[in-house]
Amino acid sequence: MSLITTYNLSKSYGPLDIFAGLSLSIPPQARIALVGANGIGKTTLLRVLAGKESPSGGKLQRASGITQGFLPQEAKIDSEKTLWEEALTAVEDLIHMEEELKSLEREMGESKIPDQSLLERYGLLQERFQHQGGYTYPARIRQVLGGLGFEEDDFHKPIKKLSGGERTRAFLARLLLTNPDLLFLDEPTNHLDIQAIEWLEGYLKHFSGAMLIVSHDRYFIDEVCDHIWEMSRAGFETYRGNYSAYLDQRQDRWRRREELFQTEKTRLENELDYVKRNIAGQRTSQAKGKLRRLSRRIQAIEQLGVQAIQDKTWAEISKDIQTTTSSLSVQEAHQRLQALKTPVQKPQRLRIHLRPQQRGGDLVLRTKDLEIGYQDADQPLFSVPDITFLRRECAALIGPNGAGKTTFLKTILGQIPPYNGEVKLGANLDVGYFAQAHKDLDPQKTVLEEISSLFDRPREEQLRHYLAEYLFRGEEVFKKVSVLSGGERGRLALAKLALGDANLLLLDEPTNHLDIPSQETLQAVLASYQGTILLVSHDRYLINALATQIWKIDVREEGLDVYPGSYQEYQKVLAQRENQSKEQREGDKKAREYQAEKRSKNRALAQERRQKARLKEVEQQIKELEETLEGLSAQLTDPPQDPEKVHQLGRAYDAAQETLRGLMKEWESLLQSTS
Repeated sequence: MSLITTYNLSKSYGPLDIFAGLSLSIPPQARIALVGANGIGKTTLLRVLAGKESPSGGKLQRASGITQGFLPQEAKIDSEKTLWEEALTAVEDLIHMEEELKSLEREMGESKIPDQSLLERYGLLQERFQHQGGYTYPARIRQVLGGLGFEEDDFHKPIKKLSGGERTRAFLARLLLTNPDLLFLDEPTNHLDIQAIEWLEGYLKHFSGAMLIVSHDRYFIDEVCDHIWEMSRAGFETYRGNYSAYLDQRQDRWRRREELFQTEKTRLENELDYVKRNIAGQRTSQAKGKLRRLSRRIQAIEQLGVQAIQDKTWAEISKDIQTTTSSLSVQEAHQRLQALKTPVQKPQRLRIHLRPQQRGGDLVLRTKDLEIGYQDADQPLFSVPDITFLRRECAALIGPNGAGKTTFLKTILGQIPPYNGEVKLGANLDVGYFAQAHKDLDPQKTVLEEISSLFDRPREEQLRHYLAEYLFRGEEVFKKVSVLSGGERGRLALAKLALGDANLLLLDEPTNHLDIPSQETLQAVLASYQGTILLVSHDRYLINALATQIWKIDVREEGLDVYPGSYQEYQKVLAQRENQSKEQREGDKKAREYQAEKRSKNRALAQERRQKARLKEVEQQIKELEETLEGLSAQLTDPPQDPEKVHQLGRAYDAAQETLRGLMKEWESLLQSTS
């Protein structure tokens, strides 16, 4: 049974229809990604399905008793608790059970007579506690917090002292720990670095519940999801497989629909041509009948689309057509046939043009004894090996948040000096810089004003045409930068970057806030770019498509490692190192076990040698005592006249007998252990 099922679901805000007619279901263990352009209604649909908003029409059925968790885009915790205490709120049921178990243990301990009802209650509760992970929840909390990038030192920090991004991660950690039947995640990779995203991928792959995810992270979708729901102005469509499979299937659907449309339109045009030639001739009745059928066919395509009329019988089509037309005139049929539009409505895309004005030298960047950091700091953030970076290369600079990636770019730009060493740029370089937070945009200017400063005596028509290529149309060009969304600011920053004619691009998170169609366009443009790129990004799909080398900041070692090759090749190197490290650890473990076994054997052999030596020593002592006893016995047989001496001989004999008995016991024990 599906966890959620909808029938003709719709949502409107006043006269604005966000979506309509959605009939869909979320089965148990579903792995669904909801994709589409910004502003198409993905978050709204997610909120309606999660019960955060009510639909305007249709039905939504939820399976009884299911638990669900919802992660909004800007999720933040406002709490007086510490991070650890907040995480514990996700397992309150287990904590209550744990307290009840302790209470029952005290009762049973205080009771002198076993209480069978208490024992049964304790057994059932303990089984339930164990089944739900009661004995492992502290370890799970550490695993989730650590996986999302928190250090042990952060666990007891007050929530109110965490940054905004850390609060979002804390919210996500608490949500994952609740382990619901159904997760709704809106941009879950926001505020996560690559390491944390990869951990989250692994966690969700083993998550036992269902998921509906809105994300612009294509690599993440590829790794986690096996179904794609696409929202567009053309409608709502479903695809089987991950993101890469969706791209292939979508292209195939577009091609087949275009072919189907052109075939149908050609057939109708041929029929109309027959009508034109015979409407006034001997076959006028046949022509009029064909015109009536042609009219209904055109009307059906206008209302239902060519795909629908191919998949339905004419009786079904007639029911679905909202109005009926007896027959169009030949001229009307011609006009409406020509007005039919292709059913393939591809998403609006940016039209970016990145063309270097001049060719730079082959040497783009060289470093010598370089250390990155701020002069007033006690130590640098990290050191850089001597790098030679050449023309037409694309290096992807990756590392944890706060590692110093943006600082590295600013050092190359000369905005801050190196902590130590030097950076040398090549000849004839025109550098274009895309700042992560789009700080080069003036919040007080309009979109039109922001772009006009880069044109020489621009006309408004020229500016509007250029901005339309970046999807700023109509009154949108008069928006102030301060009110733009993250995606709009990103598009405006790209529009400015493209006007620089740079042959070296320093890009700091260029796909942040861009929707997937815009990411796809930017990726295609950068792939064909004739200059050099230094890319800072968490977008592994983009990195995998572009990078010819990976520069990885290792925070623990406070250094930068250079890996030649693509991101996939970099991952293979890491996997090989991990395998080698695992083999090394296993080898070390076997060596330790061998040494321990060897030491144990040596100890056993030494012990055996000591026991054998002691056995001989005891046997000698027994022999000597037996001889002593014989002598004492002989003297007592013929005792001396002095009573005191007789008494001394008796005491000596008893002492020797007692010593002999002890030695005999030790001898028996030694003989048994050495045999």
